[in-house]
Amino acid sequence: MSSRNGSELHVLCSSGQLFLQPLWDRLRTWEALIQSPFFPVFFSITTYVGFCLPFVVLDVLCPWVPALRRYKIHPDFSPSAWQQLPCLGQTLYQHVVFVFPMTLLHWAASPALLPPEAPELLQLVRHVVLCLLLFDTEFFVWHVLHHKVPWLYRTFHKMHHQNSAPFALATQYMSVGELFSLGFFDMMNVLLLQCHPLTVLTFHVVNIWLSVEDHSGYDFPWSTHKLVPFGWYGGVEHHDLHHSQFTCNFAPYFTHWDKILGTLRSARTK
Repeated sequence: MSSRNGSELHVLCSSGQLFLQPLWDRLRTWEALIQSPFFPVFFSITTYVGFCLPFVVLDVLCPWVPALRRYKIHPDFSPSAWQQLPCLGQTLYQHVVFVFPMTLLHWAASPALLPPEAPELLQLVRHVVLCLLLFDTEFFVWHVLHHKVPWLYRTFHKMHHQNSAPFALATQYMSVGELFSLGFFDMMNVLLLQCHPLTVLTFHVVNIWLSVEDHSGYDFPWSTHKLVPFGWYGGVEHHDLHHSQFTCNFAPYFTHWDKILGTLRSARTK
């Protein structure tokens, strides 16, 4: 009986790997680009800007399309170009001046070949979820400390709170210290779990999307917090409350740590 169950599990895992293998084979044709020191910066910027652009377009259209305002958390606020361009410029500047040299050092110190096999689908999903949970925990602790200790707040986190009403391009408007802290959490988690390179790419895409969505200022019927059951995920209104009140909703994504420590505030009680 046990051998039969083991065989069924092996077939399931093999089918999950076969499901992702064509995608991974296609990506490996770009192996020279993916392994270059330029790729992490290129990937991060293009993914981030690509996720921000739809919300930038919505912000431009919102004053002229009243139907969009029903989905805005702050219906009377639309970020101006003079608010958005410095945020974009800060992101580009930090990635070129700070992130790229660190990426170059890491590439020179530990070059690695891409594995020929794709990860199993269930393993990829499991690792992405675990990376999100770990990041959520690490940033929650970091975030609470930087709001409780005035020196830490002034030195590292104050820049991110200059926009009390968040918008998409303000997602990565932060100090270099905060940027490196978040990057360190990301890197430590994927190394700890020994994630497959495809899993790492998937995690970064999901992580960037969730961050942009939380700062977008739009609460749509298909927003992530409405897809995750039981109130486990905070979402855009949850994070907007943090930007306006400072003393609640410290976790970036999930709600369990704020519930445990009594810092959760629902948008419904706003």
